[in-house]
Amino acid sequence: MTELAERTSTGPKRRYAKLAADEDSEDYSLRYAASSFRRWSPFAVATTALGGIAYLADFAIGASIVLVHGFSSAVLAIGIAALVIFLTGIPIAAACARYGVDMDLLTRGAGFGYFGSTLTSLIYASFTVIFFALEGSIMAQAFQLAFGLPLALGYLLTTLIVLPFVLYGMRALAKVQLWTQPVWLVGLVLPFVVVLATHPERFAEFASFGGTQGAGSGLSLTGVGLGAGVALSLIGQIGEQADYLRFMPEKTAANRRSWWAAVIAAGPGWVVLGALKQIGGAFLAFCALGVIGHAAALEPIAPYVAAVRPVFGGLALPIAALFVVISQIKINTTNAYSGSLSFANFFSRVLHRHPGRAWYVLVNCGIALVLMELGAFAFLNDILGFYSNVAIAWIGAVVADLVICKPLGLSPPYVEFKRAYLYAVNPVGFGSMVVASVVSVVAYFGAFGPVLAAWSPFLALLLAVVLVPLTAKLTGGRYYLARPNLVSGPDSGATDLTATHTCTVCEVDYELPDLVDCAHHGGAACSLCCTLETACGQACQRPGAGPVSLTLRPRPE
Repeated sequence: MTELAERTSTGPKRRYAKLAADEDSEDYSLRYAASSFRRWSPFAVATTALGGIAYLADFAIGASIVLVHGFSSAVLAIGIAALVIFLTGIPIAAACARYGVDMDLLTRGAGFGYFGSTLTSLIYASFTVIFFALEGSIMAQAFQLAFGLPLALGYLLTTLIVLPFVLYGMRALAKVQLWTQPVWLVGLVLPFVVVLATHPERFAEFASFGGTQGAGSGLSLTGVGLGAGVALSLIGQIGEQADYLRFMPEKTAANRRSWWAAVIAAGPGWVVLGALKQIGGAFLAFCALGVIGHAAALEPIAPYVAAVRPVFGGLALPIAALFVVISQIKINTTNAYSGSLSFANFFSRVLHRHPGRAWYVLVNCGIALVLMELGAFAFLNDILGFYSNVAIAWIGAVVADLVICKPLGLSPPYVEFKRAYLYAVNPVGFGSMVVASVVSVVAYFGAFGPVLAAWSPFLALLLAVVLVPLTAKLTGGRYYLARPNLVSGPDSGATDLTATHTCTVCEVDYELPDLVDCAHHGGAACSLCCTLETACGQACQRPGAGPVSLTLRPRPE
């Protein structure tokens, strides 16, 4: 069903299913992104990655925070969350762009181990599913308002729309994001320009808004914490940015400035516009509150229509619907794409089978559709507030390894993601994340009082950042590598990592960073063949196994 493990004397020992073997759609979903595949310019990669921030959940999140906690507490909460997301995003974005790996592969080598990162794969997959469902709900609301389409059918339609784009991978996604960007940007600023031209006093009134639940216009320690916790649920977005950043070209002396500019802008830089969109969404909800009511103010399309109607009259609804549809296509193609990568990574390790990334697009979209039909949008704050506790523990653990452990020599100086060289579980990252997330979730449910309940995501971040280097020191870093990588690691002596050699299992050429010295097959094996192997019993890691002498066959020119 997935790959044919035909052990013949003349053909490859493994033949992949058609979808899994087609890198035009597969996009190196479980692998190191080959240098030869990374043909886009830094600008093209950044533009594609930034297309993923078109989501309108920001509008709904900002509106929910401000309506509950008031302007002052909400803006401070959004600002604090944005700062945390920006700072933690820098090392992750740089590592993914430098090593050509996605968030899952980075997590493996940043203190979690080969199977330890399966849990974070599910955490990340849940992020893409939750936000696909939230964004799809917003599009369905637009269809209902504009065309009278029942929400249940709208949910199905919003799911089906994105499938053709996602199935074709990075090449199709890059074109979609580039072509839709100008229209989206115009649509984004339009309602604020209209309000500024027709009711400029609303901006000053918004600054003194005290919410709809009696929070008042002053600052509240609890309100800031609760609001920041909801906004911090977006910290997993760096994973979606990284899924594109792994296609960044190699950094050279000639492109150094443009490379770093693209990495920062498309990596952590998304949160700058994201925070502004949250405040902007809250502003539009505030302006429309007296006209459409509290419930409708949380649905981005209704405040948008109310904002542009004074100028565009009967055209306001079509304009708003067009903007919403374009936004949702841009973001939900990203959600479905990243979700497919994460689900593929999870199931390939657990089941040792891989039918192709395209199948997991259907899994991701199917689960999101169920959430939409169950009315997930109505529980926005509860879902995101709880999720942020787990997500920030994971991100904090990865960042701690990259910025503390690696510079101090407590972990390997590079990112190793291949099964042949990793322990199943590394207590440094995995253990720290579990402890941090459990403690913060307990705090979130009020075990340590209302203040820590409100600030529980920050407790998770603090614990993760402290526990990772502490655990690495206590364990001597011995659980990072089960054995040295003598094919492409720092001690391999390899001078050209872009050199291609043939995998002795599937007989396809891959670059050195994607190969392992396989004791079971007695030669070079690509990382995916290594992942899917069921009969080896980790022979390469048995005591006394030693390195395998490889006869690597270069690809003919």
